[in-house]
Amino acid sequence: MALALEKLKEILVSGSYVSEQAFDKVASMASKKGDSIEVDLVKADLIKDEKLGEALAKYYNVPFVDLKEENLQNDLLEMLPEAVARAQNAVIFAKTLEGYNLATSDPTNYDFIKHVDQATDGRVTVYYATPLGMIEAFKSYKNNIFKNVVDLIESYKVHNDESSVVLLVNQFLEYAYDNNASDVHIEPLSNDTVSVRFRIDGILNEVVRYPIEMHEKIVFRVKIMSHLRTDERDATQDGRFEYKKEGMEFDVRVSILPITNGENIVFRILSERTKKIQLEDLGMNESDLQKMKRAIAQPYGMILCVGPTGAGKTTTLYSLVQILATLPISIVTIEDPVEYSIDKVQQIQVNIKKNITFANGLRSIVRQDPDVIMVGEIRDNETASIAVNASMTGHLLFSTLHANDAATIFPRLLEMGIEPFLVASSINVVLAQRLVRKICPHCRINYPKTAADIPEIMAIKDDPKFKNMLKKFFPNKSLKDIKLYRGTGCKACKHTGYLGRIAVFEVMEVDDDVRALISAKASSSSIENKAEENGMTLMYYNGLVHLFNGITTYDELESLSNVD
Repeated sequence: MALALEKLKEILVSGSYVSEQAFDKVASMASKKGDSIEVDLVKADLIKDEKLGEALAKYYNVPFVDLKEENLQNDLLEMLPEAVARAQNAVIFAKTLEGYNLATSDPTNYDFIKHVDQATDGRVTVYYATPLGMIEAFKSYKNNIFKNVVDLIESYKVHNDESSVVLLVNQFLEYAYDNNASDVHIEPLSNDTVSVRFRIDGILNEVVRYPIEMHEKIVFRVKIMSHLRTDERDATQDGRFEYKKEGMEFDVRVSILPITNGENIVFRILSERTKKIQLEDLGMNESDLQKMKRAIAQPYGMILCVGPTGAGKTTTLYSLVQILATLPISIVTIEDPVEYSIDKVQQIQVNIKKNITFANGLRSIVRQDPDVIMVGEIRDNETASIAVNASMTGHLLFSTLHANDAATIFPRLLEMGIEPFLVASSINVVLAQRLVRKICPHCRINYPKTAADIPEIMAIKDDPKFKNMLKKFFPNKSLKDIKLYRGTGCKACKHTGYLGRIAVFEVMEVDDDVRALISAKASSSSIENKAEENGMTLMYYNGLVHLFNGITTYDELESLSNVD
């Protein structure tokens, strides 16, 4: 039986692992999102997973094992089928002279433990493993993708077994989901092989290759799953499907593109884990968070999110919509594509063939008089014009554009033909964002020792902007007091030193001073300088806040250095 919340709280608070206030806050958030409280405590950096494991192992009076550091063997894992292991939260992780070592997050599951003990002739020793450790262990059932793919390829070659193709596609999807990949790229190469690459934490890594003679069958299988035309090979096709299997459920967006070597496939994995991200989880500092909360409390106006493709703009907008969806108001979105369904929100998919464009869809939405509108992207003058008019006639409107920073958005809208006074009057807030990788919490070490040990930081220590950032966010610390970290690489992070990503923001409130500059067609640099004077922190310096808080590394911030 899982440990009761109150008992867990008692163990951790009485042992001085976490404060009562911090525990209650995380417990409340975990309950709302349906997450594991133990996992969320670790993710909030309130306790190390190893410390949590040691504390609970002591309570259960069994030894602790950190499964993230164990080299799990397939022959031992397969003693418990994956479905059983997941259902019972248990794996066999080692064999000794005395017998077998069983790891579980519930050592009070006596009936199951007794069953395993009998199956191994009474030779089982029970260990406690944290829920996070169990999650990593379950991934090992599929982590040997090389062997699985080779076996499936050989089966196809020898038996021309069509089921091998089905299993191969499933293997790619499940491996991607288990490893938090956002995309899967299946790319025919010129050397008669097909490369399969996974984008994990923004980085593309090749996982396996298979022979080109299998590719036509792979493409056919993907088209069937996505309800696309199987006889069309010379045109782009887009589709989607839902994948369900043994506790995992996620949507997959599919793009197929004809190239010189065949057809290129890209999967976008749309999991519920991303959908559950809340505004507070995105990475905003408290000042910017309050700006956003004030902005979404307004009855009308525009909130624009800018940044390059893949910067997380849609996720940010979804987090705003989810907050407003709890209110008794009408919300309608038009998206290309609709990535996640949101309760109590009416969502429209762009469909060029049926003349449902952003502009036409937005025009129709306005006629239905919703309170809040989300437009996936403002791409042209017509959409921009309708969006501006809607935001000035009693609607709160969210949208995205491609721009490098917050201030650049104003010249972009003027170039689209929107009058300066309309731009100034309609926009409430502009936020620009990028994503950086987070240091793996399982192998994080203090390196370099302090912020004073980075030459690039010492070179800007006298810059007024840097001094303002330090004073605002670290008022009682000097650079020598601020510790920095990096990941050494471990099994949990696939030896990269990074695990997950976090956004770096630049949030500009459009106040009276900024409106005056927009109306006067001032340059983006003039607008940016005025916003800084009025309290805006530039993206690069917000990135340094993440660095000084031990969340990311200086190497990750180099991509932001041209956004200052």
